[in-house]
Amino acid sequence: MRKIDQLFTEYGESHQNQTNKLIHWICVPFIFWSILGFISLIPTPHFCSQYFGCISIASLISIALVTVFYFSLSWRIGLIMIFVMLLMEHLVYFINIEFAQKSWMVFLVIFILSWIGQFYGHKIEGKKPSFLKDLQFLLIGPIWLLHFILKKLNLKY
Repeated sequence: MRKIDQLFTEYGESHQNQTNKLIHWICVPFIFWSILGFISLIPTPHFCSQYFGCISIASLISIALVTVFYFSLSWRIGLIMIFVMLLMEHLVYFINIEFAQKSWMVFLVIFILSWIGQFYGHKIEGKKPSFLKDLQFLLIGPIWLLHFILKKLNLKY
């Protein structure tokens, strides 16, 4: 069995309840996005594009590091997640422009509410979150959701 399949199986063990799964479909992307938002606020130079907006060097470095991890599991997942993270970064840029100096509050509120949702889902599930056992599961959550989409589309990951 491939490492990615083992990780998905292990992650899935604490995500059997339908309500918990639904909560994860909402909260995991918001947590991932809010973390990208926090990283975007690290004071580093930005690259700007007329059609994309601006992205910080800190964001690019974090995306690169996460992408290396995803590519080590599956090149298809890695490619798709580059696109997903850049799309999320575009939304982060919009929040940073729209809320200026207060964008950190938007990211913080979404981060906190999403984690409350996650822990509520695990309370319903009756099992602890996987990341309490192994921190790499914080990065597995988003691609665990993605693998369901890929399966639905009959695409290999």
